[in-house]
Amino acid sequence: MAINPVITRRGLFGAGVAVAATMGLSACGGSDKKSESGSSASAGSIGAGDASQVDVVTWWSAGSEKEGLAALVKVFEKQNAGTKFENKAVSGGAGSQAKQKLAADLAAKNPPDTYQAHAGAELKDDIDAGYLENIAPLFDEFKLTDAFPATLMDRIKDEDGAIYSVPSNIHRANVVWANVKALEAAGLDPKNPPADIDGWIADMQKIKAKGLTPITMGAAWTQLQLLETILLADLGADGYNGLFDGKTDWAGDGVKKALDHYKTIVGFTDKSLYTEDWEPAMKPIMDGKAAYNVMGDWAFAAWEGAKKKAGTDYVYFPVPGTKGTFDFLADSFTLPVGAKHPGGAKNWLNTISSKEGQIAFNSIKGSIPARADLSEEEKGKFSEYHQSAMKDFAADTIVSSIAHGAALPAKASNAMGDALSKFAQGASDVTALQKALADAYKSVA
Repeated sequence: MAINPVITRRGLFGAGVAVAATMGLSACGGSDKKSESGSSASAGSIGAGDASQVDVVTWWSAGSEKEGLAALVKVFEKQNAGTKFENKAVSGGAGSQAKQKLAADLAAKNPPDTYQAHAGAELKDDIDAGYLENIAPLFDEFKLTDAFPATLMDRIKDEDGAIYSVPSNIHRANVVWANVKALEAAGLDPKNPPADIDGWIADMQKIKAKGLTPITMGAAWTQLQLLETILLADLGADGYNGLFDGKTDWAGDGVKKALDHYKTIVGFTDKSLYTEDWEPAMKPIMDGKAAYNVMGDWAFAAWEGAKKKAGTDYVYFPVPGTKGTFDFLADSFTLPVGAKHPGGAKNWLNTISSKEGQIAFNSIKGSIPARADLSEEEKGKFSEYHQSAMKDFAADTIVSSIAHGAALPAKASNAMGDALSKFAQGASDVTALQKALADAYKSVA
């Protein structure tokens, strides 16, 4: 199984990916900073202190995400009667607003007790700055090393075994959500999606001929998510992984092919949605006015909330050309250095990684539990979609999402999002876009 880069100490590290020499990144802020947060600390010393409350920063402030958080909080309060939960959620798609406020608070040495972040390279800057405790001892205390699959552990620990966040779930990014009636109106079989990007484009042309919008996308991060899945389709898992260790050239022909495909697909979209978050961009699909949207499986909960039935109202499938690969991201939580209530944060990390917490949360949110030790009875509490995603994560080749912080640091992914936004708004020059993407990668190399 191909393992893709994840977070820091080897640069953007992952088993079997020699990134340090290529990326030239330091060891997560250096060995001195790591020793400050205690790589050799005992489990008992991590999270010791005030447990009277926990201030939790997330971007789960609306819809199914808010409902999932509420279910998680119920479990937390049951498991930790003496710790008061303080919801510090900040709205904004993919955490954009939350991350801005959080960055200011961390720089001012006023951290929350714990905060949500995408597991992987997204945390690099915070680790380099010395903002985060190494919480690897908690994985032993909570017995998570065996509960989490190796493919996940490889993505959250560095070469020295340091870990800086606890995953609450696993999401899949390379999913197409499609309206059944829109496909049928174009003479397409919803049960038989195209095999590759060229076939998908041909289907979009048929949909456009029927007066429907073939595909929608929203703000910059949704555009980057769409692009990464096209890169994955055209380059294959090995070629896509090579984008992060220097083996695949961002300025090469393979990326050029994917960008040409991307340009064609963007030409089928509705420009009025380019400043919208993912929910408004998905709504035309739900309403039958458009056919396709590429979105992570948090969209499953939105379809369920809209009382839409899988197979009848909508279908889902891997982005054409990516079947057999799982574009990975995970929400996770940290323990900041200087947290006012470290004991409360430790209690939160214990709950979000527990079976009870992960079942309650993920069954609502659309993601799957990070734990791989669920019984068949426990798996049976999840939807058909969830169960299919669990099987795929166990069997597929895993790659890491660019748009959601698993593959590249925020500096690079933000620059890529800016370039795509400019491209979508009219500067549709593939050569310029390719150079901008290559430059964004070089900025963290």
